[in-house]
Amino acid sequence: MTRDVRMANPDETAAQAATRMAELDAGILPVSENDRLVGMITDRDIAIRGVAMNRGPDAKVRELMSTEVLYCFDDEDVDDVLRNMSEQQIRRLPVLDRNKRLVGIVSLADLACTGHNAEAGEALSGIAQPGGEHSQTIH
Repeated sequence: MTRDVRMANPDETAAQAATRMAELDAGILPVSENDRLVGMITDRDIAIRGVAMNRGPDAKVRELMSTEVLYCFDDEDVDDVLRNMSEQQIRRLPVLDRNKRLVGIVSLADLACTGHNAEAGEALSGIAQPGGEHSQTIH
């Protein structure tokens, strides 16, 4: 997992979030308000919920982010995390400790690189199905 995670603020603009993503070479930022994880924003959220819906670069992160934050715990079994990613059709999950503090983000690629290739491939098969509850066009 990636441990050095930068956060976005819900009152930042889409342009500011996109700039931070570019600087980090990342496609996702957790969104934090008052030391609490309140959402996630992806480059795809900015494209689909922002640009495609005629919201300009000054649109607030809170208008574009996903507010349902799915996560895993840092002590969870990798197979359980992969199964959850497949079922929920998501490629990245914030990783929390048992005090619900963000400690990192894990991606499908991270898990594949740890020797869980077959499980990651199976998860990708589930993730790649079109639509699903977490489609960016549903908000």
